[in-house]
Parts: sequence; C-alpha cells; structure tokens
Amino acid sequence: MQRFDLAPLYRASVGFDQLADMMDRVFAQDVSQQTYPPYNIEKTADDSYRISIAVAGFSDADLGVEVKENALVVTGRKAEDAAQRTYLHRGIATRAFERRFHLADHVRVTGASHSDGMLHIDLKREIPEALKPRRIEIAKGESFDKDVVDAQAVN
Repeated sequence: MQRFDLAPLYRASVGFDQLADMMDRVFAQDVSQQTYPPYNIEKTADDSYRISIAVAGFSDADLGVEVKENALVVTGRKAEDAAQRTYLHRGIATRAFERRFHLADHVRVTGASHSDGMLHIDLKREIPEALKPRRIEIAKGESFDKDVVDAQAVN
C-alpha cells in the first residue's frame, strides 16, 4: 500500500487540521476493509440520519453502542453457547465485530433500537445558535453619528 506524507499540508495551512486528520485516517485504513456486518446510512430528515446494521443472531445483551471522541463505536460479541452444536451448514455469522463511524461536529446520537435482526441508531445534527446564520437588519438612512469631525487633507 502506498503511504502519503501529509506533513507539508500541516505546515502550510492553518485551521485545516480536521481535514488533514480525516485524509490521514482514510489513507491509513487497510484496503481490505471489513464488510461484516453490513449496514445502511439513510437521511431521514434535513438534520436527521439513521444507521441500520444487520445483526442477525445477536440479542440486545450481545450488542454495545457508545460514543467517544466524535466516533460512534458499535460492538457485538455473542455469548458462548453452553451446548455444543454440530452444524451441517453454518451460514449465519455470529462472530464478534466492531464497527466505527466518525461523527461530524455537532452530530449526536439520539437513540438506538434493536428489532427483527436490525440495530437502528438515530443521529441528529444540532448546530448551536452561535453558528447558525442570522439575518442582519439594514437600517434606512444614515446610521453613523453626525458629530464626527471630517478628516482634513494633509498637504
């Protein structure tokens, strides 16, 4: 795998640390990225999203969902079966997994539910009032003080 050095990008830019970190993460990931368990990401409203993960064979107690450092981590670990079973064909994978999703700024997890072999995780983007665009009223007429002394030309 080819490795890119992003050090010049860090030295030549100010305030783009997140972009460089994201590019570094993408380049650092293995090409043979895990595909288990399969998942969907859907947009349910303007600022709402849902991640649906197929977790057939896992119970609520076998699954874990946590958020840490702007990352959503979903884990699944099947409890060992006390009874030894002999399978003629085993097509339902119940192997342990860990899925990570990087969350953008101001995105928070609002809930999770597990039904019919699907784990649904609801997300909502909540932009703080200070970062929302606001409309500035334009006053009619002159809005500066008339007591200001005019500047005089030099020379």
